[in-house]
Amino acid sequence: MPSLEGATGWLNSSPLAAADLGKVVVINFCTYSCINWLRSLPYVRAWAAKYEDQGLVMIGVHTPEFSFERNVENVREALAEMRVVYPVALDNDYTVWDAFANRYWPALYFVDAHGRIRHHRFGEGDYERSESVIQQLLVDAGATDAGAGLVSVNAAGPEAEADWDDLRSPETYLGYEQTRYFASPEEMTHERRRVYSGPESLKPNEWSLLGAWTAKAESVVSNEPKGRIQISFHARDVNLVMGPLDRGPSVPFRVSIDGQPPLGASGSDVDGDGSGVLVQQKMYQLVRQPGLIVDRVFAIEFLDRAAEGFVFTFG
Repeated sequence: MPSLEGATGWLNSSPLAAADLGKVVVINFCTYSCINWLRSLPYVRAWAAKYEDQGLVMIGVHTPEFSFERNVENVREALAEMRVVYPVALDNDYTVWDAFANRYWPALYFVDAHGRIRHHRFGEGDYERSESVIQQLLVDAGATDAGAGLVSVNAAGPEAEADWDDLRSPETYLGYEQTRYFASPEEMTHERRRVYSGPESLKPNEWSLLGAWTAKAESVVSNEPKGRIQISFHARDVNLVMGPLDRGPSVPFRVSIDGQPPLGASGSDVDGDGSGVLVQQKMYQLVRQPGLIVDRVFAIEFLDRAAEGFVFTFG
């Protein structure tokens, strides 16, 4: 197991040193706005709680994808809201990430009591196998009650498993460094205010801006009230990583599906009439459709300036 000494800080614990643990350890790489990590979190939380008394040490390593995830207060608030109580190393400089040669969120590394990595899992899924590895490593370390069944989780909201059979829309970044499928007639202008319009129609997975926006490397920022983003999608869920440009002021917004309020298809961060409020930088669940999944157009309108959008994800 590589060293954790490169961590820039710790939450829920004093600094932990790999060489001093002497226990079974699971290292969980995360970044708090990542939908893939959020959907795996119910299992990680359950394992941490169930096997703590058997000698398991669960350690989160928070390696930020976006600049706002480097802010310690943002991370602290988000993890508290997600009921993450196990130790979390803050890896703002990617030192621990590089030490593990990691490339994924989420990633799990399973370490035996002698400090050797015995198994790893990249991405969502395979939870039964992962828990069986934990149980075996604990038994090998002398635990007496580690093999009694597997955890059962009841995930809700953004933590619920994706509807993989109907998921045909990819993760879509909005900042100019990684964006694709941008369909506004105007070419995206970097780092300068520009007024955009929408095309007559959107092809599957295309998106556009409407109104005055500034495109930045990792995000787009609304310059005036009533700035809109629209995207054609095919999925049960629509999520958007977004927030106020600055901590403090909130930004109200309104969402629609095919031009209508979502009603019973609203996500956990939206009322049935489509209204919501940006209060912090995080992933917002905006749509969860209960019925037939078909190609549709989602739109979000920000009722004030200084809203910042980073990436659409789907489930």
